Amino acid sequence: MSVDARALWAQLRPDAQGLVTTVVQHEDTGQVLMVGYMNPEALAATLASGRVTFWSRSRNTLWEKGATSGNTLALQSLRVDCDADALLAVARPAGPTCHTGTTSCFFRRVEGDQAEALPSDDGPAPGPDPTLGRVFDVILDRQAGRGMTNAEGKSYVRRLLDGGAPKINAKIAEEADELARAVEGESDERVASEAADLLFHTMVGLAHRGLGLADVSRVFARRFGHSGIDEKASRGS
Repeated sequence: MSVDARALWAQLRPDAQGLVTTVVQHEDTGQVLMVGYMNPEALAATLASGRVTFWSRSRNTLWEKGATSGNTLALQSLRVDCDADALLAVARPAGPTCHTGTTSCFFRRVEGDQAEALPSDDGPAPGPDPTLGRVFDVILDRQAGRGMTNAEGKSYVRRLLDGGAPKINAKIAEEADELARAVEGESDERVASEAADLLFHTMVGLAHRGLGLADVSRVFARRFGHSGIDEKASRGS
């Protein structure tokens, strides 16, 4: 990342110990992975190496995350908050982030007055893929009548939504069939393209029903730690 570390640090507002709180977020899912602290040397090392590096308050030394375990955090982008006293490091983790072996350090949920590690809880549920989130936002804009895209002020999404469930369902069935045929014998590029078409029309269906990607994410989160065979059998009953 081509950033002048000294110039960036000069814009920040460190605390009394000369540190800036740094939140690490998963590049793909948006999941909060951990929180650490940076001083000027840690920021410079992070920008120079491309691997998130902190200042260890307990050891009073620089600490590259994963230097010994191999569970490094490859920096993808860096953001500064509105008060300039915190950083957001968007990173791609190599393995679990927490030293306990969980994906996120935030795996203890507050229940009443206790913070307990719950079975199969690996931290806060990841959000939807950022790109899918942007696509869904566009669908919601079209649903609200914003951003019509062709010369006549018409929108494909609006046309689907105006047709209601029958029109949306017909497109979902059509795209599912095309994806199935691509999986069976077409190129990887075609499989990805048909999958994108199916996901798009599925999202239109969600918008039609007043649901969102977070509703789907919650379903997946509930299913972690359960056998897929057992889960499907339970739905049959």
